[in-house]
Formats: sequence, structure tokens, C-alpha cells
Amino acid sequence: MSEHDDRLFELVRAATVHLLPAGGKDSPLWGSGFFVAPGWVLTAAHVLRPHLAADRTTVFRVRGEGIDAEARLAEWLITDPRSPKVPLAEDLALVRLTGEHLHECVWLTDRAARHTGALKACGYYPGPPEAHFRIVDAWINGHEDTYGLIIKSDIDIPSGMSGGPLLDPETGAVVGLIKSRRKDKDGGKAVAVAALRRFGETYRTVMAAHDRWHGEEPMSESGDNWIELQRGSADGQGAVWTPRDRRKALALLAALPPPPDEPTVKVIAKVARSGNQWPGATPELRTWRDGHGLLYEGTAPLDPLTFLRYLRLVEAHARARDSGSPLLAGWIDERLRRDTRRYLHAYARDVSLPGELRPPPEAAGPERVVISYPGPGEGPVVALLLDPVIGAQPVRFFWQIWYDDGDGLPEVHETDASVHGYRPDELVQALRVPLGGLLESKDREGHPVPLEVALPAEYFDTAVHRWRFADIAALNDPGHLGARRRLVLRALERRGEPDNLWADRWQSMTAGRRFQGWRIPPPGVVDATGYRTAALDRIPVMCRPAGQGTGRVAMKHALSGGHSVALWHIGPHPERGACLPECDALHARVEKFLETLGSLAELPDRLRHVRQDISEQRPDSTWAEPLALLYDDPRRPLPGEESETVDAPL
Repeated sequence: MSEHDDRLFELVRAATVHLLPAGGKDSPLWGSGFFVAPGWVLTAAHVLRPHLAADRTTVFRVRGEGIDAEARLAEWLITDPRSPKVPLAEDLALVRLTGEHLHECVWLTDRAARHTGALKACGYYPGPPEAHFRIVDAWINGHEDTYGLIIKSDIDIPSGMSGGPLLDPETGAVVGLIKSRRKDKDGGKAVAVAALRRFGETYRTVMAAHDRWHGEEPMSESGDNWIELQRGSADGQGAVWTPRDRRKALALLAALPPPPDEPTVKVIAKVARSGNQWPGATPELRTWRDGHGLLYEGTAPLDPLTFLRYLRLVEAHARARDSGSPLLAGWIDERLRRDTRRYLHAYARDVSLPGELRPPPEAAGPERVVISYPGPGEGPVVALLLDPVIGAQPVRFFWQIWYDDGDGLPEVHETDASVHGYRPDELVQALRVPLGGLLESKDREGHPVPLEVALPAEYFDTAVHRWRFADIAALNDPGHLGARRRLVLRALERRGEPDNLWADRWQSMTAGRRFQGWRIPPPGVVDATGYRTAALDRIPVMCRPAGQGTGRVAMKHALSGGHSVALWHIGPHPERGACLPECDALHARVEKFLETLGSLAELPDRLRHVRQDISEQRPDSTWAEPLALLYDDPRRPLPGEESETVDAPL
């Protein structure tokens, strides 16, 4: 082991801690963790789950070299604390110290690609009279799911090291977190650092603090810091992107407002790479740092001019929104002068924002822009499939989340790993991270991604438009899903290829420009005949719930009759006898609402506008609050129950 490695290992030791109860010195340790930013510790969620499942506010201790402090759970990714197993993608927790303390912080890799090869596994293990720090050799020889790292089988990871960091000694960066060792065997699993991005806004906060802290070039007691010990050329001619360059660039990026959405980062990174796609799938891109991490080939950074071009585009994006950074702009110029290849400087200097990233012109009046619902290949869509658990009483659902970016075949984003599924009142909490995080990451500035919720027709009265993933919403941002984005329901029983009746009616309706409401069930109609022969400009409208009694029968006939669009009232309605006066008022309002449509694809967004008015407590809009919308495009069928990912279009 070289002196260089010894000095690097001392830094990781200073940043690694173990977690234990708030009691005395001899309390048993729960597991390991490590500082990723001032006051922030990252650990494995399963280390904390047994002790905090009943009360997540419980105070515990964080102890390491030169640190012994009280702490609390800030956030974890676990969706089902009752489950004895924590899935790979959920096995992260962020811990916050309760006071201010001086301590070391690891350097987290920014590279998007998952690591393969040699590593050092670090953490604490129990041993009298107290826990001991240990570093062991490890080797990643495979990947699992989106974030999993497989530690090869001849590696012995002592008990207690779960939650500790995985250090790449070649790059001097932490690339993962130890999850577990194999039961009664050697080897184990780890979680890639990229899974941190699933924390959403908290990830942005932590990573900005991480990059600012390292940007101040802090020194340990021995006079070392992470960047100076990272292997990388200090090329005097500026033709190599060095660790010092990276540190400065990321610190300056951390001082900017975060990107408005994930596609903005993706577009800028692709323009910086001259339109060339990076290897592998595109990860979540929640920060400007994440875009910086796309500018690599393997572990090697691309040409410095590519990075400077990326930074110039980011600065231009910020400047166009009155939040430019003279410090960033000045450093780009200074760094460019250090590159002696003058004939290439125009590549990084003469850049302009793509038209799609320029700020939209200010509206001339109060009229809202109506966003058409995307068809196949016309834009991104998120789909949530809710499948009832067979035989469960009361009803429970398994969930599955799909994402279609509009550029190719949709893919499964995440699948419910619970054993028993979730009651309707548990779904929002269970989906807060996997679905809420995905929606947040895919939203474009001014263009929230649409959400489709697929349910069996008997559960169409589930009020998904009232769901709210954010506990606290910004004053200018409606928090409920139905007010925030185009939200539609789809019929789960229509999985797979569409029948001709459904496809033909859809094709005829999408060619139309004027639509009328059709009050169902039609008087005197007891079978599906009236539904099959209904005029093609008619949209079924019910003033009663669709999941029970007469409404359920009517909705069943509408679906079997090929109808792909419908509106209904999810609130109570007399099952027997005539409609109430409020029913006539509702149908009249819906008729007037449908007159505003210029195409069928406008319907979801125009309903969103009404829901937004309700959320903002504007008068004369409450009539639509209990209204649900079926918008079931047969050109994008739901995946079949046994479909593989690549064969299952939405």
C-alpha cells in the first residue's frame, strides 16, 4: 500500500461513522454511515428501520473519529417500513446531526456510469470494548436492477459495515454504499451513489452543500484534502480536465439556481457533446452536477472544451433568466485561456442556447396555453398501473410505474415489492418517492409530464386527482395532482392489443373538432346497443359514480362499446329514483365546458385548468371538483400482464 493510498484512507476513515442508540458508550452499534455534506450522514435504510419504524423522530447517536453527536432521520427511501426486506433502490437514508460539528466529508463521484472492478469497503464492526473501523478489499463484478452493485463472492464483509462507503482508490471517489453481505457466505451487495438522486429536492440540497464544502478546499488535520489526493493529470497546458477543474466547476454550479427540469439538463449535456449520446441509459438528472457526470467515457473525462462548453450553456441558461453568474462566466474564460489550443476555443466560446431552452415570451394576456395530450412518439407520459390483490378484503393494490419518453419503447420504472399490496389510503405514502420523484424529475418548465392511472372500472371512483405527494406546496404551485398536471384514468381490463371497435371510435373522434356530452345511462337502455351506435362526437357523461350500481353497469357498456373518453361524478348519487336538480346543472356545465375544445387532445389540459381554478379557490369552478376523466388512447395500449419490458407499449 502506497503513502498516497494511506493518506486517502485516512480521509475516508475520518468521514466514516457508526450509528447507535442515544444511550451509553457501550450500546451496540446499528451499522455504519459516512458524511456526504456538513451535518449530513448517508447510511443504509435497513440499518435504521428496526429502530425507527415505530417512531421516525427518535434521537440516536453518530460516532466516529473526532465526532460523537446526536442525530435524527431526515429522510429515507423506504416505502413499506413493515416489510422485513428493503429493496436495493430503497435502501438509503439521510441522517441529520442536531447541532453544528466540524468533520470530514467524502467526495462523491459525479459519473453516471456504475462502477466495475476493485474498491475498498469501509465501515465499523462490533468488538470489545467498542466498535472498530476497518477497510477491506472488494470487487464489483456485476450490476442488479438500476442501482445495485454485486460484490464478488470471495470478499468477506464483517457484520456492522452495512451503510459504509465504497471507495474507488483509482479515482479517489466514493461510488457506492454497502448494503449487505450474503447470508452465511462471503460477498454481498451495494447501492450505487446515483440512487441518492431518488431523494429529489433533498438530494439537490445535500449535493449543493457537498460541492460548496469541497469547493472551499478544506484541509484535514494532516493537511490533505480529497481533490489533491485524486489521481489525475495536472496538465499545465489545460488539455486535460483535472480533479481541480471538476471541483471548481461543481462548486460554481452549486451556486446557481437548480435546473428547472430534467430534460433541460439532458439537452444541454447532449449539445455539449456535439449531439452525441452518452453510453448507457440516461439516469435522473436533478442537478447541473448530474449533467457534468454525463461528460465521461468510462472513468475518463472528455476533452476540457466539452466541459467548458457545457458550463457556458448552463451559464447562458441562468443568464437568460436573470440569474447568471459572473463568477462562473469569469472562470470559464480564465480556464479557456489556460488551454493552448487556440484554434479550438470557438467550440467552447461561441455557443448559444437551443430554441427550446430559451425563456418563453411573456403572455400578452390572461389566456392560458392549452397543451395537447401526447400521442405515440409525441412526448413523455408516466403511467401508474394499480392491480387489485386477488381475494383481498378490503381491497388492496399492487402498483407498477411505467415511463414512456416518447422516443422509443416505454420501460418499467419501478414495481411494487411489497408482499400484501396497499390499501387505497396507503397508496399516496407508498408512491410518494417512486412516483412523485419520477414526475418531478420528468417535468419540463411549464410542461408537467402527464400521468395516466390504470384501474379496473369498478375502482374508477378512486379520487386520484386529489392525491398530493408534497406535504408542503409552494404558494404559486397547486399541490394536488389533478391541478398540477394532465391526469387521466385508463381501463386496466383493456391491457394488450385494442379491439377494432375501440380503435375505430378513437380514430373517428380524434378527427373531430366539436364534441357533445352524452348523458348515460340513456333512458330505457338496458343493454350495450345504444353505446355501440352512439354518434362519434358524443362523450359519455355520468352524474353518478362509475364504480357501483347503475353507474358501474353503464361504464361497463361504454367500455365494451368502444368508448375511450368519458366524464363522471365520483360523489354520491341516489341509486333509485330520478336524478337530483344538481345533476341537470352538472350536465349543463359539462356541455358548456366541452364547447371550449378544439380537439380531443385538449380535453385533459382544459380539465386541468378548471382543477387549478378550484385549487386556487376561484369562484364558479367547484362544479368540476368531483369530476373524473377516462382518456384511453388505443394507440398506446397498456402492457399485458405477462409482458416483458421491451414488448409492452403503453
